[in-house]
Amino acid sequence: MGEMRGPVPLGNRPVFDTADLDEARELVARVFCPHRLELAGDASRLAARLNSVRLGSVRVNYLDYGADVHIEPGELESFFLVQIPLAGRSLIRCGGQEIVSTPDLASLPSPSEHLDMRWGAGCPQLIVKFDRPVVEDALERMLGERPAHPLVFDLGVDMTAGWARAWKAMADLIVREAEHGDGLAAQPLAIAHLENAMLSSLLTGQPSNYLERLTAPRPPALPKVVRWAMRYIDDHAHLPLTTDDVARAVAVSGRSLQEGFRRHLGLTPMTYLRDVRLGRVHDELAAGDPARCTVTNVAAHWGFPHQGRFAALYRARYGQAPSQTLRGN
Repeated sequence: MGEMRGPVPLGNRPVFDTADLDEARELVARVFCPHRLELAGDASRLAARLNSVRLGSVRVNYLDYGADVHIEPGELESFFLVQIPLAGRSLIRCGGQEIVSTPDLASLPSPSEHLDMRWGAGCPQLIVKFDRPVVEDALERMLGERPAHPLVFDLGVDMTAGWARAWKAMADLIVREAEHGDGLAAQPLAIAHLENAMLSSLLTGQPSNYLERLTAPRPPALPKVVRWAMRYIDDHAHLPLTTDDVARAVAVSGRSLQEGFRRHLGLTPMTYLRDVRLGRVHDELAAGDPARCTVTNVAAHWGFPHQGRFAALYRARYGQAPSQTLRGN
């Protein structure tokens, strides 16, 4: 792969820009963890740069060393990483797995496994960092019980797969919004919605030692449980709910609740939640003052960050544009 073109991601969120190897090692350690960092090629090419921002429970980072480097963190222990080269290639070894990572094959080292990497010169990477307890809590909610063993993903993430392309688009959205700072980044509910979508997609899309259990069929929930879940969603639609949050509230597994909703309502719990929130948006717009209230802010407050998609959903349900409702038309 050639050099990356275009602006550097998160350019307004700099942590450092240095040609000093020791300084780079120390400052990267503050964001990630202590590690071994050595030059593996031409020292004159070292131009280390880190941009980083945390939104909710996710930290997104742009990291480039310029030169060939050897990086050995050992066990990451407290966090998971998805590392996506934006150009070039890197050799990643984690536990008993080894891959050559490129823009088409990201790496997902697991925190319980020993990690050793060699990044080639000209291999900047977009790195998405999840705290380990957040990932493990999501796994527990989806399983309906506490995992007995550490979660270990397959090291290579095929970025050409459908779910991974969609996942990368969500990561890119977080990066873009972090660069603006006054849009989605200022809407905790919308950010939480994206985080939950990224975690559930990762757990059900990327092969791991739990994937088979996560995707196995479960018995459908009983109709009364579905009714309880609907009532819970109605009462808590203002919160960053996931299917597993609702399932835990009504004492069934997330998979079982999904099956129950599909069988008895013909939709998913999250589609029902979306419809409830769409109704709340409609109510706020109908009662809102056009001089003080904006469609964008109301939609984002209720977890609709994509204006085009939101407007289409709204028109399909109410037969008019959101702005018409706000103006009282």
